[in-house]
Amino acid sequence: MSRWTSSWQIPPFNLKKWRGKDELTDDYRWSGYEVPPVANANYAWILHMLSKLDVTNGIAGFLLANGALKEGGVEGEIRKRLLENDKVEAIIVLPREMFYSTDTSVTLWIVNNNKRARELNGRKLRDRRGEVLFVDLRRWNTNIYEKKYVMFNETQIADIKKIYTSWQTGEDYADVPELCKSATIDDIRSQNYSLAPSKYIEFIDRDLEIDYVAEMERIQKAMREVIRSEKQSQVMLTEAFRGDWL
Repeated sequence: MSRWTSSWQIPPFNLKKWRGKDELTDDYRWSGYEVPPVANANYAWILHMLSKLDVTNGIAGFLLANGALKEGGVEGEIRKRLLENDKVEAIIVLPREMFYSTDTSVTLWIVNNNKRARELNGRKLRDRRGEVLFVDLRRWNTNIYEKKYVMFNETQIADIKKIYTSWQTGEDYADVPELCKSATIDDIRSQNYSLAPSKYIEFIDRDLEIDYVAEMERIQKAMREVIRSEKQSQVMLTEAFRGDWL
């Protein structure tokens, strides 16, 4: 049977009742993992594609619904095993409105059977075992086409590629708040094996950037002006009525 060295796929999202209750329970593709549940095929697709990869050098990228990042139960157990087996290389969350078939944000998963230091396509890759790259691109949603749909322009595509390849090689990569984070397996264990980027990428609390003293003075000044104007209006109204009565 042939194996893929690399592959990019878009399986159906959240496919329900994809097998009968007693069907495919001992399928070779699930070897070493829990049997994917009948209710949702997301992790069946992951294990299916992983089973087709070259054992020593196979890499695959595929899109899945964001729910697969943190589902519990059987899916959670499969995800835990995938991480402990060091199969997940990168998780990249995309903006909403990128696809005609769904308006939700979806995730690009990259799985890799070989995260060791090696040369690949002329690039010297560092040892990434025990690490996962998280990238959150949901805010990269300003390039609109056909009135509502989002697409990446050439500059954004080049920037995304640079984040990923720089992380792989270790050259010029740095974690960036609200964009990307290289997390260790210990980090991921501490988050109960969730792959939601928000668990790892630093969030900037912009409220901390507010000068509260200056802001309070501004609000108080505005309120004093409103009160002064209101009092002036009341005086003018009283004088107007007094004149009419006299």
